[in-house]
Amino acid sequence: MVHISDGILSLPVLAAGWAITIALIAIALWWSKKKGNLEEEIPKLSVMTAAFFVASLIHVPVGPTSVHLILCGLMGIILGILAYPAIFIGLVLQAFLFGHGGVTVLGVNTIDMGIPALVAYGIFKAGNKLIPSKSITGKAGLLGALAGGIAVALAVSLTAGMLFTLGKGYEWAIKALIIYHIPVIVIEAVIVGSVVAFLVKVKPELIEGLGGERK
Repeated sequence: MVHISDGILSLPVLAAGWAITIALIAIALWWSKKKGNLEEEIPKLSVMTAAFFVASLIHVPVGPTSVHLILCGLMGIILGILAYPAIFIGLVLQAFLFGHGGVTVLGVNTIDMGIPALVAYGIFKAGNKLIPSKSITGKAGLLGALAGGIAVALAVSLTAGMLFTLGKGYEWAIKALIIYHIPVIVIEAVIVGSVVAFLVKVKPELIEGLGGERK
């Protein structure tokens, strides 16, 4: 699981997590408001936050732990920079309603899933601009799969990095985290690619990462 619980990380790591998360949320909201589309994005943000909230709560037992879909790649592709505050909201609801993750680690957990969402957005948007293709739907599907898989891999890597700050006693947890999420990377790549390809065909205006390109 890429949700770190309370009482594990050190105070400096927690403080840094909150500082970075607050700064990125402020930047995301400021930039969206500057573009003049913040109010228009709220319905889409709400739907995607709900999807992230539900997907992260469905756990599949694997060995001594469990894994779940993250959908941070899809969040980034559809919401752009607003994926970061959307993921924060989803994590807050999970922590307070179901005790999933923790409260003091909200900043760190948002980094672990929010930054991969922003990276996925960048990959998808840049790919659509730089890679020529006669089929926008096919290209979007492939880029969505790539961005979705990379987002999960990055989320796992960031979580492993946070656990690495605790020392050698958590090496087993880091190894398990990486190994058990390999299937999730593949599954999410397929899901995100399929969803993006479908949306490009039926509702391309929903995808922020298209950068204005439409079929």
